[in-house]
Amino acid sequence: MLSEGAPMPEFSLPDQNGRIFNSKDYIGKPLVIYFYPKDNTPGCTKEACSFRDSYGEYQKMGITVVGISADSPNSHEKFAKKFNLPFILLADTEKTVLRAFGAWGEKKLYGKVYEGVIRSTFVIGPDGKVKKVFPKVSPEGHASEVLAFV
Repeated sequence: MLSEGAPMPEFSLPDQNGRIFNSKDYIGKPLVIYFYPKDNTPGCTKEACSFRDSYGEYQKMGITVVGISADSPNSHEKFAKKFNLPFILLADTEKTVLRAFGAWGEKKLYGKVYEGVIRSTFVIGPDGKVKKVFPKVSPEGHASEVLAFV
């Protein structure tokens, strides 16, 4: 997993509206990037809705919120519409950005070991460096926890 002080990896991914998000375009601007396992699942929905509910606070501070999972842009579009999510959702179907941030790896559930998305959040400063890492987060109330940091 990327550590605090590390530079944000450069990447380009499609969003829920078919536009390409390029990380280089956000140098000079603060970002909150959160990685989540799957659209429309209970934990991911709670987490996304908590970012939605506090989105105005992030906007006041000039912070762009970005959610990333391995789901398709079409899945993200439906998820965003269903829950009125006002922020960017990026589709990393090849898992390259997930791996670059260290948000893809070994997980355990009911004694079974498998690879998947490690729910984590990265606060990126205007200088393009990681200011804070929230590894293995709990979805409920997480947006408030991040907001308290920023």
